[in-house]
Amino acid sequence: MSGSQFIITGTSRGIGEQLAYMLLEKGHEVHGIARGTSERLSSYPKYRHHVYNLSDTLGLEELVDRVLDEMHPVDADMICLINNASMLEPLKAIEQCNARDIHMNVQISLVAPMILTSGFIKKTEGLSIRKKIINISSGSGIYPAPTMSVYCSVKAGINMFTQSVGSEQRNRPNPVEIIAVNPGMVDTDMQRMARGKNEQEFEMAKAFAHAHESGQLLSTEEIGAHLLRIIDKDFATGSVVNYDEI
Repeated sequence: MSGSQFIITGTSRGIGEQLAYMLLEKGHEVHGIARGTSERLSSYPKYRHHVYNLSDTLGLEELVDRVLDEMHPVDADMICLINNASMLEPLKAIEQCNARDIHMNVQISLVAPMILTSGFIKKTEGLSIRKKIINISSGSGIYPAPTMSVYCSVKAGINMFTQSVGSEQRNRPNPVEIIAVNPGMVDTDMQRMARGKNEQEFEMAKAFAHAHESGQLLSTEEIGAHLLRIIDKDFATGSVVNYDEI
């Protein structure tokens, strides 16, 4: 990768912040989208932060247009959208989840990536450079878990959305390579929050704690390195990729 441009959601912390940092260190241009900011990233001249709450999905078409207008992808080797931002909660049996929490999770974790993907494809349609979209998924999109029904359903939706859009792109003259990536279990704020939950409310708390105690979690640096390889490698559009396949 040289001279590539990236749009990454959720760059204020976790995987998004670490990946943005690693790409900036390699000299790439990164546009981050998140409610919060990152001091570590703000010092890089090639980093541009867009403060935005992804639950406000009706403003996302305008946002992606504005971000892409600020970039000059015609001069880049590749332009890449990484839909990383996600929400883990509510972590309760479904009858204990309120409408607001369910709505916010689905808006941030599924509706926002769908709208950003739509805008990205529409806006870059005329570009002949390499175009790529990476949707960060989860093993939870395949394995149902109690008290995680909202999260599991959203990640299953991300996988199916990726495969469906991939089938649309497959025969285009200049297709967008869209893939979903299961990053495995990564030691992020979301993981720490999950293992600190009350077991009576969140049945999977013990399993999350055990994964941490037994050293099963990847660091954000490790998954960042995996994602750099995944960014660089060509995949069949619509693929769902596990981090350990690379």
